[in-house]
Amino acid sequence: MTGPAPEGRVSGGGPLRWLARAVTLGLVAAVAMVGGGFVWFVWHVPAEEVKLRQNADGIVVLTGGASRIEDAMELLAAGHGKRLLISGVHRATSSAEIARLIPRYERFVSCCVDLDHSAVNTVGNAVETRRWVKDQRFNSLIVVTSAYHMPRTMAELAKQLPDTALVPFPVVTDRLRSEPWWASAPTARLILSEYAKFVVAQLRMRIEPAPDVTESSTGRTGAKS
Repeated sequence: MTGPAPEGRVSGGGPLRWLARAVTLGLVAAVAMVGGGFVWFVWHVPAEEVKLRQNADGIVVLTGGASRIEDAMELLAAGHGKRLLISGVHRATSSAEIARLIPRYERFVSCCVDLDHSAVNTVGNAVETRRWVKDQRFNSLIVVTSAYHMPRTMAELAKQLPDTALVPFPVVTDRLRSEPWWASAPTARLILSEYAKFVVAQLRMRIEPAPDVTESSTGRTGAKS
């Protein structure tokens, strides 16, 4: 015959056991959330370049990856946008230098390309792009950046330009096109690093105040120096 439970204990497990169960369930839920988020992120990193079937008012390309600028110039030359903003250009780089590197697009550089020398990261790219879009009075924008960088770029731009239609044009590297990302240690590290930055950006954007979408800075990003 079993006697009554000792005083101070609860049948079926004490408070510490329930706390351990709660912590375990919390960790499992967190791991599932992070894992599910990573699956979503990888799913949105294309392994093939898209064929653009629509036009927009403007085009923005974020510097930092091979062939991004040339791909954006090709879109501009094909008439997919009226003007192109190259965001995150080194302060020493001029329009003449860009035209020298891609001479077949020289006439487009001289007439229809604006340089942003201010942005030093993705947040800065989004802020300067917002100013340029407002100055140009554009309502739609083609976004050119590396495929792995596109989810974070689109999130940052959507926050800065909630009323602007954003059309992604991801630039896919040869390595990502030729083999799965998990087959290469450097590519896997790059994808994991970018996912971590994406998560941090999402958390930051949820707590920071909304930007002043009426802000404009005519003349700041329009100079082709």
